[in-house]
Amino acid sequence: MSGAEEERSGAAATEAGGEEERRERSVGLMAGLVDKAKGFVVEKVTQIPKPEAALDRVSFRSISREGVELHSHVDISNPYSHRIPICEITYTFKSAGKVIASGTMADPGWIAASGSTKLELPVKVPYDFIVTLMKDLGGDWDIDYLLEVGLTIDLPVIGAFTIPLTTEGEIKLPTFRDLLF
Repeated sequence: MSGAEEERSGAAATEAGGEEERRERSVGLMAGLVDKAKGFVVEKVTQIPKPEAALDRVSFRSISREGVELHSHVDISNPYSHRIPICEITYTFKSAGKVIASGTMADPGWIAASGSTKLELPVKVPYDFIVTLMKDLGGDWDIDYLLEVGLTIDLPVIGAFTIPLTTEGEIKLPTFRDLLF
């Protein structure tokens, strides 16, 4: 190889190395811009007002041939000027560390525009579970409980998201005297 050829191949290698270095800088710059854009979007999404919900305590509702019906209310407030669909409400009712009842209310309705909506959440407990709860009753005739609710709503732009709610307390069971009189 002559001196001129070596010089040209060295210059070509330097140009190739310089081009590769420019590409790496460009990719690094783009990655930095994408990270900044992601951060901006996340910040803006977290600042968007979202519906809020609160869960009332559980109370005794009725006794039927199938079991005992308990209920709670979910209060949902909507900061938007248009109504929002509720996709579903899922619930798990626990006592003494055991799941007593669980279920899903599919498509329970809409949250009113610029206002609040109160939904009733019925919880049906079959009699076979009530026998297992008898250990918890003791002398005070109440049941310690934990109710976990997932309220899934569909917001434009954000999409479907779930608001987790929890309440715990005691349910004072009615005595036979309460039922008969």
